[in-house]
Amino acid sequence: MKMHEVAKKMVARGKGILAIDESHGTCQKRFDALGVPCTEETRRDYRGLLVSAPGIEHSVAGMILFDETIRQKNDDGVPFPEILRQKGIIPGIKVDTGAKDLALFPGEKVTEGLDGLRERLAEYKNLGAGFAKWRAVITIGDDGRPTDGCLVANAHALARYAALCQEADIVPMVEPEVLMDGDHSIEKCAEVTAKTLHILFKHLRLLRVDLTATILKTSMIISGKDTPNRAGVSEVAEKTVKVLKENVPAELAGVVFLSGGQSPEEATAHLNEMNKKYDLPWPLSFSYGRAIQQPALKAWAAGDREKAAELLVFHADQNGKAATGSL
Repeated sequence: MKMHEVAKKMVARGKGILAIDESHGTCQKRFDALGVPCTEETRRDYRGLLVSAPGIEHSVAGMILFDETIRQKNDDGVPFPEILRQKGIIPGIKVDTGAKDLALFPGEKVTEGLDGLRERLAEYKNLGAGFAKWRAVITIGDDGRPTDGCLVANAHALARYAALCQEADIVPMVEPEVLMDGDHSIEKCAEVTAKTLHILFKHLRLLRVDLTATILKTSMIISGKDTPNRAGVSEVAEKTVKVLKENVPAELAGVVFLSGGQSPEEATAHLNEMNKKYDLPWPLSFSYGRAIQQPALKAWAAGDREKAAELLVFHADQNGKAATGSL
């Protein structure tokens, strides 16, 4: 499948992307909280459940895998990417190596991983990846964050990554996440996200990235998590759609949201409201991790695999409906 077809399939009506690409550190925290040892085998067991859940393909078009996961197999020796392909789900891969401190910019990060990326992408393509993901982290602070230096550094890295993906016939998912951390207003989040997206698309065009084969994974316009009287569903939907329409080119293949610390209920309600109320130039869907996984993870940790699979599919289906505004 060529990358334009892959991009279109990733945001097919009523479908979205499931993110199961948590780093070992993040997995450790989540497993520790539930009293489960975090080993290669327990990670394989849990992610094997996510990959093979019966019916997950009805609302999930692609899954973002971690380097370890794309190489793993089920108990019968079938590689996880092959299980996904048999279900009609596109395997994806996280390719950045994490956000590191940006030199001379206290409190800000730049995402690394460009060295050797061309060769890694060729290997991932052979392992079955149809798309990739690179996440940038943008923080809002009272001290002038984010700075232009941080926004430009991350936009440039995202554009270089995206160009390398397309050279390898892999759809780039570009993810500039404006963090919810802090007590900032929804207006401040809108201002920062608009500027982030404007700079990002300027760099994508500069490096000749084909937007018709690119997916934007973005955060919603939302109040900081420590803000009293946080904005409600209608305001989040209205401000998010406004910022996207003003800063995201219409030719882009699609937009998917990260849940970014929202509860499963919040993330679903916001997505549903946007698709229900607004006319949009691109498909608007989900690329959630914890907002879909968390109930399933708890059931799996308690030893109930069947219940875990059911919960995973239920929450994915709810978001599939939200992607059409039909909840």
